[in-house]
Amino acid sequence: MKAIALKFNTYKKGVDIINNDNLQKNILNTILMLFGIFALCYVIFLGNTVFNIVARQSLVIEARTLSSEVSNLELEYLSISNKVDLELATSLGFKENNSKQYVTRGFSGTLKLAKNEI
Repeated sequence: MKAIALKFNTYKKGVDIINNDNLQKNILNTILMLFGIFALCYVIFLGNTVFNIVARQSLVIEARTLSSEVSNLELEYLSISNKVDLELATSLGFKENNSKQYVTRGFSGTLKLAKNEI
């Protein structure tokens, strides 16, 4: 029996070298710290998502406004372009040119006048 007790005491001394008193406390503190970091990251990502949604909604409203403005400008352009005709052009001093001349580009990049090569 003394031999078993002596052997047990030697094992006990070997086990006493490892101090497990602070291990559970350190694990708990690590878990709580990680939980806090993850909660902070969640709040940051959630806030960023909400901010992006609000910004997108304001951009959609601005796009609708610009789209209606573009359609108004297109309508104005069409109404003005229907008024342009040959009579208006001649009254503004434009005249029709009946001579047809064509310009070609040579290999060196210079322009030269061609006489109806087409």
